[in-house]
Amino acid sequence: MKSNTTALKPPLKWAGGKRWLIPKLHRIWSQHKDRRLVEPFCGGLSVALGLQPQHALLNDVNPALINFYQHIQQGLTVDIALENDEALYYQHRTLFNILNQQGTDINKAAQLFYYLNRTGYNGLCRFNQSGGYNVPFGRYKKINYQRDFHQYQQQLGQWQFSQQDFAELAIEDEDFIYADPPYDVPFRQYSQQGFDWDDQERLAVWLSKHKGPVVISNQATDRIKKLYKSLGFKLRYVDAPRRISCKGSHRQSAKEVLALHRI
Repeated sequence: MKSNTTALKPPLKWAGGKRWLIPKLHRIWSQHKDRRLVEPFCGGLSVALGLQPQHALLNDVNPALINFYQHIQQGLTVDIALENDEALYYQHRTLFNILNQQGTDINKAAQLFYYLNRTGYNGLCRFNQSGGYNVPFGRYKKINYQRDFHQYQQQLGQWQFSQQDFAELAIEDEDFIYADPPYDVPFRQYSQQGFDWDDQERLAVWLSKHKGPVVISNQATDRIKKLYKSLGFKLRYVDAPRRISCKGSHRQSAKEVLALHRI
């Protein structure tokens, strides 16, 4: 079903986001757009917002991220202090870690997560092994904060959000799965659990068994290419912009692989 709404921009800054990949994904998705979109690693939500499926199951192991999206579904408004101030940032970060780890006042935790995301260093989302959010203060000259997320409520209200390991997802044979796991690089601490090579292998095997169409994106390392080929995926290569640098002139391209199965 074709959406009648204009695609919304992702509400969060997200290192490694896939807005740049939407045109390529859309050409594949357009042949399957009546299916349910399943994302085991929904991250910054750029793919779902870009493809605009009618039905979607959007998952991530990061409970703070899913809590934020679920509060958008309920019509989130932000009433905490929103200032590009270092002292306030660390004050809010301390409170967020308390609320997030205790699972209390989840509405305020969602607001604080948004603030930390917009104000912290380069859109990173990083947790230590104790579950503490440890991204340092960013160095932005100006930040445009948003207090009202009602414009997202209708779109996200059509979708289901979950927070669990990908292997526990209740997928259906006809689902279209797009998987964007943490890259096969040394830094993978996007959640308390991390994501190591055993997880990469476990994910690839799980996806290879799905009876519907599958697309995976990952860093085109030798062992990733070997793994996907061994499981019968067809590989395509794209130049991916690296957006961690604050200055656009420092952004570089790197090879990324798209692994396709039953497309």
